[in-house]
Amino acid sequence: MKQLSIVFFYVLAMFSTVTAAQVGDVYIIPQPQTMRVQAGDYLLTGQSTFTCNLSGTDRDDFVRYLENSPLALQYQKSPAPVTFRLIPSVSSETSEEGYRLVITPQGIEVESTSTAGLFYAFQSLLQLAQPDIVSGYRFPLVEIEDYPRFSYRGLHLDVSRHFRTKEFVKKQLDALARYKLNRFHWHLTDGAGWRIEIEKYPELTRKTAYRPFPDWKSWWQGGLTYCTSDDPEAQGGYYTKEDIREVVEYARQRHITIIPEIEMPGHSEEVLVAYPQLACEGLPAGGELCPGREETFTFLTDVLTEVMELFPSEYIHIGGDEASTAHWKQCPLCQKRMHAEGLKDESELQVYLISRIEKFLQAHDRKLIGWDEVLSGDLSKDAAVTVWRNEEKGIEAVRKGLYTVMSPGSYCYLDSYQDAPATQPLAIGGYLPLQKVYSFEPVPAQLTSKETAHIWGIQANVWTEYMPTAEHVEYMIYPRLLALAEVAWTQPEQKDWTRFHAEALSEVDKLRNLGYHTFDLKNEVGERPIALGVDNHKAKGKKVNYITPYSDHYAAGGNSALTDGLHGGWTYGDQRWQGFLNSDVELVIDLEKQEKIHWISADFMQLIGPYVWLPKEMTISASSDGKEFVDLKDIITELPVTDEKLTMQTYAWTGECDVRYIKIKAKSNGIVGGWLFVDEIVVR
Repeated sequence: MKQLSIVFFYVLAMFSTVTAAQVGDVYIIPQPQTMRVQAGDYLLTGQSTFTCNLSGTDRDDFVRYLENSPLALQYQKSPAPVTFRLIPSVSSETSEEGYRLVITPQGIEVESTSTAGLFYAFQSLLQLAQPDIVSGYRFPLVEIEDYPRFSYRGLHLDVSRHFRTKEFVKKQLDALARYKLNRFHWHLTDGAGWRIEIEKYPELTRKTAYRPFPDWKSWWQGGLTYCTSDDPEAQGGYYTKEDIREVVEYARQRHITIIPEIEMPGHSEEVLVAYPQLACEGLPAGGELCPGREETFTFLTDVLTEVMELFPSEYIHIGGDEASTAHWKQCPLCQKRMHAEGLKDESELQVYLISRIEKFLQAHDRKLIGWDEVLSGDLSKDAAVTVWRNEEKGIEAVRKGLYTVMSPGSYCYLDSYQDAPATQPLAIGGYLPLQKVYSFEPVPAQLTSKETAHIWGIQANVWTEYMPTAEHVEYMIYPRLLALAEVAWTQPEQKDWTRFHAEALSEVDKLRNLGYHTFDLKNEVGERPIALGVDNHKAKGKKVNYITPYSDHYAAGGNSALTDGLHGGWTYGDQRWQGFLNSDVELVIDLEKQEKIHWISADFMQLIGPYVWLPKEMTISASSDGKEFVDLKDIITELPVTDEKLTMQTYAWTGECDVRYIKIKAKSNGIVGGWLFVDEIVVR
C-alpha cells in the first residue's frame, strides 16, 4: 500500500502559492500545490531533445510516450535542454508521485523520486505548452513543487449497460493520465451484459454479451432478453483476453492501475441466463446467485482465477451491492447452508459469501474491494471499501480500519444531470453541476487525524443506463472529471472555484480539439431559478402538522422543510425536497391567525427512473378552526405515469378567502415503491 502521507522532499515554504491574478492564463489541472511564475518564456523548438536517467522498461516506456506526444521530444543520452531525473528519496514519507519542475530561459528540469512523478510532471508540461506558429512551443517560466493529496484517484466506467470498445477505453485512459488520475475501475459484469471472456464458462459471452435492442432502456422495457452475436438485431460485445491484456498494458504505461469488477452475488441476471443451475432451487431466476449451492463458489472462484491472470492489480472488486435476499428466504439450499453455518438470517448469508471470496483472494495474494454493503461483514484490515451511499458509510469504513475510497452519489455519480434537465439529454435524474463536484470534501470533519489516514482517495462513477453512445458517455464525464481530479490531487486550501471555472472553460476547448465530446460549459444554464432565493410567503416559518409521515431518508429540513421559504432545485436529493414513500401526503399548516389569502400552491416532481411520480390527485382545503375544512380546489394530474422526462408541476389554487388552517392532501398513484416529493407549501 502506498504511503498516504503527502510530504514532499523539498521545503515548500521556499515557493509562494500562485493566485489567479499572478498566473494569468498559466494553469494546470489539477492545480499544483505550489507554483511560482516569472516573466518571460522558454521556446521549445520542433527539434528539441530530452534526456533521462531511467533504465530498462521504465526508460523504454517513458521515451516512447514522450516521442509520441504532441511535443515530439526526441531522446538522447548526452545532456539536453529538457532533463528528467530520477533521484533517491530523502524521506520515508516522500510521496511516490510528487515532482519538482523548473522552467528557465535555458531549459526544463524535472526531478522526482519515481517514474510516476516524472510522468505527471510531463502531463503538467503538456498543459503549459502554448503552440508557437513558427518554432514549436512556448512555456511560461515556472517553478513547481507538486504532489497528490490522495493515493487513489479514480474513474469508474460501467460497460455492462452499454458496451464500449477497447479503443474508447484507451481514449479515456489518456484523459485520466492528463489529469493525474491513477485508477480505472472497470465494471465488466452486470445484469445487462457480461463483458469479459472467461474460457471455462463460454456461455457467459455467447449468450449474454448481446441484446436484440438498440439501447439499455429498450432492453429494460422489452423483457430483459439476450441474443447471440449472429442475431441481425444484436447490439453489444465483450472483451477478449487479448483485448484485456492490451488495455491493461496501455494503462500501465500511463501509471494507471485497472481494478476489474466482477459483480456478486446480486446484479447477476445474465449469469443465471447463461448458467441457470446457479439459481436458487425451485424458484424462477432472479438477480442473485444462490449461496446455498457449492457450484456457485466453484463458478465464482473459477471466474476470479481467470480475472486475476489478466489483471495484476492488488485489489479485485467484487461488487457486493444491492443484493436482494427474497429468493434466499425461500430456497431450501440457502436455508440448509444457513443452518449448517449457524447464520441467523439471510444478511449473514451474504456476509458468508463475501468472506469466502475474500479468503480465496487472499490465498492468491490479492485483496478484496467492494461497494459499501460489504461493511456488514467481518473483513480483514487489508480490504477496501468504495463508499457510494453517504458520508456516514465512509466514517464507518474508516473506523473499521479499512482503506476507504469516497465516492458518494451526491458528488461523484456522473450519470446525474449536469445542467437544467430540460436542456440536457435524458439522464437517470439528480443534478450534479461542475461546481458541486468541485465543492466535494472527501474527509469527513468527524474523523481524527489518525482516522483520516484510511481515506485512500476518491472516485467518479459513470453508470451508463442512459448513455447509449460513446459521445454521450464523454459528454457526461467532461468537464466534471476535471473537478474531481483537482479534489483528489490538490490541497483544500489551494482550491479556488473562480480560478478553476476559468481554467475549465479553456480546457473544454482543448479537450474538444483532442476529439472528446464535452458538455458545453460556457452555455451552462445552472440551478432552478426559484431555488436561488428565499420566498417570504405567508406560511414561511409556520408550523406543519404531518398527518402522514415523511421518509427519514428524504427528510430535508424535517418538520420545517415545507415552510422554510426554500424551494427545491433540480434534484430530490438536494435536502429541500421532502419525500413520502408508498404513501399519500397529508398535512395541515397553521398560519397562527386568520389571514386573507389569494394563493396556495405546492410543487411536486416526476422522474420515473427512481420511482418518483406526481400525485394522482391533490386537494387544497381551508379551515378557520382546524376541524372543519372546506375544499378549495381538487386537481387531477394529467401527465401520464409513463412520461420519463423530469417534470416539476405546481398544484395551485387562486381566489380570495379568510383562513387560518390549510390542508394539503396529495394522493399517491399506488405504485409499490413509489415516491412523492414536495418542496414548499406557498401561501400568499
